[in-house]
Amino acid sequence: MNSTRTRGPQPATPDSHLYNEDLAPARQNWRAYNIFAFWMADIHSVGGYVLAASLFGLGLMGWQVLISLLVGILIVQCFANAVARPSQRTSVPFPVICRMAFGTKGANVPAVIRGLIAVVWYGIQTWLASNALLLVLLRWFPGLESWTQVSFVGLSALGWLCFTLMWLLQALVFWRGMDTIRRFNDWAGPLVYAVMFALAGWIVWRAGAGNISLSLSSETLTGGEALWQMVVAAVLVAGYFAGPTLNFGDFSRYCATEKAVRRGNFWGLPVNFLVFSIITVVVVSGTPQVFGEMLTDPIETVARIDSVTAAVLGVFAFVAATIGINIVANFVAPAFDFSHVAPEKISWRMGGMIAAVGSIFLTPWNLFNNPELIHYTVGVLAGLIGPLYGIILVDFYKVRRQKIDLDALFSSAEDSTYHYQRGVNPVALRSLIMGGLVSVPVSLAPLGDISSFAVFFGGGVAALAHGWQSGLWRRGAAGKPVTTRS
Repeated sequence: MNSTRTRGPQPATPDSHLYNEDLAPARQNWRAYNIFAFWMADIHSVGGYVLAASLFGLGLMGWQVLISLLVGILIVQCFANAVARPSQRTSVPFPVICRMAFGTKGANVPAVIRGLIAVVWYGIQTWLASNALLLVLLRWFPGLESWTQVSFVGLSALGWLCFTLMWLLQALVFWRGMDTIRRFNDWAGPLVYAVMFALAGWIVWRAGAGNISLSLSSETLTGGEALWQMVVAAVLVAGYFAGPTLNFGDFSRYCATEKAVRRGNFWGLPVNFLVFSIITVVVVSGTPQVFGEMLTDPIETVARIDSVTAAVLGVFAFVAATIGINIVANFVAPAFDFSHVAPEKISWRMGGMIAAVGSIFLTPWNLFNNPELIHYTVGVLAGLIGPLYGIILVDFYKVRRQKIDLDALFSSAEDSTYHYQRGVNPVALRSLIMGGLVSVPVSLAPLGDISSFAVFFGGGVAALAHGWQSGLWRRGAAGKPVTTRS
């Protein structure tokens, strides 16, 4: 995490069991482009490609989908700006900010929840990227086909080779620190754009401009059905980004100004996502004419290109993008989260490696191939993301009135602002349980489109519960303001 810029204000006398160099206020040398590149890494992925394509297949007309995408991504932008502010002001990561609402020890609860979600998806994304690498190797070296006939713990020998290589590449980028991660994302996102524009041009040339449409569905919805699907599409977009946006403070902490964060979010979210989505649907809508069937997987699309070199370069770009999103969304988060559990013993790098090693033992290929298991595993954890949003945001913006006591974030003194009861705020924990009792069942139950709203239902209930218990909206009561150390 090298930088020529000095660190911001530091806590006066931090407790060793709440502090290490990685959790302390960081150097702030990121600019708007670095945040823009962060979102490019998050969006320019196989998952982002499939999400955009699926929304254009809901039966809506092209302009209806674009409105839905814009509404959904603007919701994400609002939450990203809100989550970013406390971390940018203090230059501390997400789990440390959680100490304001949950207490210096209670913050381990949201940290572990977010960390476990990241571990699961880190393993799955690594495996998906390794599958892309496997396709490239088989394309270039057909003789490796025999390596796919031998398997161990559900994965072929060639699969293990590719998975291990992807695992090591990601670990290497991560181990070199946040500056290396920043530089990697700075070129990975634009690289995918170059490939996508080239792919779209090739598809239009082969399919003919007349066969390109902004709708991927054979039937068109009208009236109330169309309006409902527009709402669902917007919610799906917001829900897709809920995880990485929750711990966005892990990245906004490095920005020199809040203006840079907002500018990066504007160009990286509504502008970037709409452009990427349009390119995506151009490519997908032309695949039936070019390949004889609709392909919604970009890796499969580029793998079918006649030119081996072009196909390999295309797959390489998406592999790079997958590495980028995996690091920013599923490697950095647990690194800070697990380090937060025991700062004296677990550094940021060690926290990340704990997550990386743990992802191997999950055997993500088996998890991914068991839809029911992954539904319940991820559903329970993801159902708690909404309540965490509600508690953290209402606490900072309403209860705390945007005041932060930097010293108290790293102090376990009984009279410290965030000590509460032995370092735990029971109000936040009760609110988390209340919100979870709503969001988890909604997320898991077979409720169709309604399940997509679980994050918002849980977040709303938790926010109301936390605000009420903290004294908001009661006659004669007010949230306890917190002063900032000068």
